[in-house]
Amino acid sequence: MKDEKGLYYYPFPNNRKVRMYVELIEDQICFRLWNQDDPRLWEDHGWVPHEAILQAQKMYTGTGFDPDFAYDIHVAKSLINTGS
Repeated sequence: MKDEKGLYYYPFPNNRKVRMYVELIEDQICFRLWNQDDPRLWEDHGWVPHEAILQAQKMYTGTGFDPDFAYDIHVAKSLINTGS
């Protein structure tokens, strides 16, 4: 999907208040989280390159926020390739 901020998908399909934006920056796929209930999140956190997500995945212990689930590289590539 696409809006004025760019291309996005819903990382948690049951929660339409959270969107994951994706963009190709300097040949790297980058992610940026937006939350309707926390507008400062967009302002406080910039674009995160996929390489940083891979590092976070290595530290994931199986509890709490799963970066592999929320930052879906396959969905990101598909959105960027189709532009929608």
